[in-house]
Amino acid sequence: MTGNYKTWPMILLLGIITVPLVLMYVYLFVDTVTNSAPGSLVPNEITGEHWRFLWQTLPGRPSIWTATFNTFLFATVTTLIVLSVSSTAGYALSRLNVPFRAFFLAGVMVLHAFPTVTLIIAIFLILQFLGMYNTLIGVILVKASLELPFGIWIMKGFYDTVPWEIEMAGIQDGASRFTVWHKLVLPQVMPAISALGIFSFLAGWSEFILPLVLAPDNKVQVLSVYLAALIADDNNFDMALFKSVGVFYVLPVIVLFLFFQKRLMSIYGGGTKG
Repeated sequence: MTGNYKTWPMILLLGIITVPLVLMYVYLFVDTVTNSAPGSLVPNEITGEHWRFLWQTLPGRPSIWTATFNTFLFATVTTLIVLSVSSTAGYALSRLNVPFRAFFLAGVMVLHAFPTVTLIIAIFLILQFLGMYNTLIGVILVKASLELPFGIWIMKGFYDTVPWEIEMAGIQDGASRFTVWHKLVLPQVMPAISALGIFSFLAGWSEFILPLVLAPDNKVQVLSVYLAALIADDNNFDMALFKSVGVFYVLPVIVLFLFFQKRLMSIYGGGTKG
């Protein structure tokens, strides 16, 4: 009971801060399904016209479902690459006596320090040379490589918290190093795997610069580029349509957070101390 009395002021403060944000999102959604008289903020009719992009292909734009599929594929494959490489590289750097390990870790950190914009010209030339410009796989590989330094450092830090005794017990029982990693060590860092997967997916879902520059074709267009193109069209700009596409774009992120918020909150719950 005493603990509740101590926490309610913080809960009240967070509630006061959150209410305007919630109201903003509610008003944004209401604004996409209603029409208002000029100069008025009060809706006077309900309409589905602003969501017509769901069943109509806008002039000069790809289908919204093509862009959504491209975005989902881009974010998902990027996440899978980051998780698979980071979970193995992080373990190797944490547990194995890798030559020049300190130099490699320093190099990884330096790579993560470079902003994407400073590398965009070099990346553009490399993709053109490899014949992967204007392809989704090219952008996926670039995005994954830029996310890997962060993922490797995160996973190494979590592997460092796993006691050696867990691995020694498995090795003494005759298990291979791979089996020890897969069966004993990896479950200990599952909160980190979950959090890194969510962050990587959101980073891919929200990426704009790389798809815009490296894959501008309508066939491989993602939602962020689709949304930006609505602003760039000065002749047919429709603010209500723009807001509706924006709500459609952000909905998966909100759903993802609602489903995985407990995993994000328990990111430090891995690694049993021995």
